Amino acid sequence: MVRQCIDEQNLTFVRLNPNNKVKNFDCGDKDLNDFIVNRASDFQKNLLSVSYACAEAGSGRILAYCSLANDKVAITDFKDKTEFNRFRREQGFPNSKRLKSYPAVKLCRLGVDENVKNHRIGTTMLNYIKSMFVVENKAGCRFLTVDAYLDAVPFYIKNKFNFMNVDDNDPHTRLMYYDLKNLKM
Repeated sequence: MVRQCIDEQNLTFVRLNPNNKVKNFDCGDKDLNDFIVNRASDFQKNLLSVSYACAEAGSGRILAYCSLANDKVAITDFKDKTEFNRFRREQGFPNSKRLKSYPAVKLCRLGVDENVKNHRIGTTMLNYIKSMFVVENKAGCRFLTVDAYLDAVPFYIKNKFNFMNVDDNDPHTRLMYYDLKNLKM
């Protein structure tokens, strides 16, 4: 799937084929670079995630990439049932829709090329992902989730993600979500 982004940046979004090999990509994070260059195609071949690239329309140079997988927002993501019930009320779920989990997609990886950081490419990529699951949604999907690295938390807050729970015991990441119902199409 190739899709043109309608904005001043003139970007193309491409669903990577498992046989595509990304050769040159540097987002400044060794783990993210290693994933897109060496492991993303294996994850895709084994149906564990799907990767997308954001490229310059003219040159085809990859400016950003992401990998997505199925997820859910469940009671186990919260410290107790009370916190989960509060979350459900805040999302406006009526009592008849009070399930034990809600469908989501996990943003497993998101990397932006070092040379184009602070040019809103990451935000553009997030907006593309959000629209994929609202406009082209093939199955129910209410939330976009991410285990955000601590230094990326401000980026996700700026893009209207919220913390999933009050307490997060992981010293390296914070579980965050975006409610796709808030996206106005």
